[in-house]
Amino acid sequence: MPRAYVGLGANLGDPRSQIRAAFEALANIPATRLAGQSSFYRSAPLGYAGQPDFINAVAQVQTGLAPRALLDALLAIELALGRKRSHANAPRTLDLDLLLYDQMVIDEPGLRVPHPRMHTRAFVLAPLAEIAPEIEIPGQGPIAPLLAACTGQTIEKLQE
Repeated sequence: MPRAYVGLGANLGDPRSQIRAAFEALANIPATRLAGQSSFYRSAPLGYAGQPDFINAVAQVQTGLAPRALLDALLAIELALGRKRSHANAPRTLDLDLLLYDQMVIDEPGLRVPHPRMHTRAFVLAPLAEIAPEIEIPGQGPIAPLLAACTGQTIEKLQE
C-alpha cells in the first residue's frame, strides 16, 4: 500500500487533545493504517503572528486510498473536529496537510503534493525527520539539510 505523511497542527482549544483525536481519526480512515506518529512539537506561528503557538506533529499512514480521496478524508476529519476557515494562517482547532504521498508529485486544483511549503517549515520537517530520517522530498532532496536550513524558526520538542 502507498505510504503517505500527514502534517498535524492546532493552536486553539486544547491543541494536544486535538492532535491526539486526529491521530485516532487517521487510524479509522477506511483502507488506511496509522503506521507511525511523531512526538509533539511547539512552534511559533508563521505569517499571522498575533496568535498562540502551535502544537505540531506528523503521521505516517499506509493507505489504499488515492491521494484525492485521502485529502477528502483529512478535510472531513478537520470539519468533524471543529475546524473553521476564516482567513489564511488563522488560528485553528486542527489543520491536517497531506505532505507526501509515496514519491508522487501532484499539481491539481486543490491538491499539491509534496506540500508546496513543507521544505521551508521546521514545524513540518522536525517531526517528519523524527519518524522518517532518510526520507527525500521530491524536487527538494534529503530532509536533513532542509531542516538545517530552517534557522531562526522557533520549535521545541515536547515531552508527553
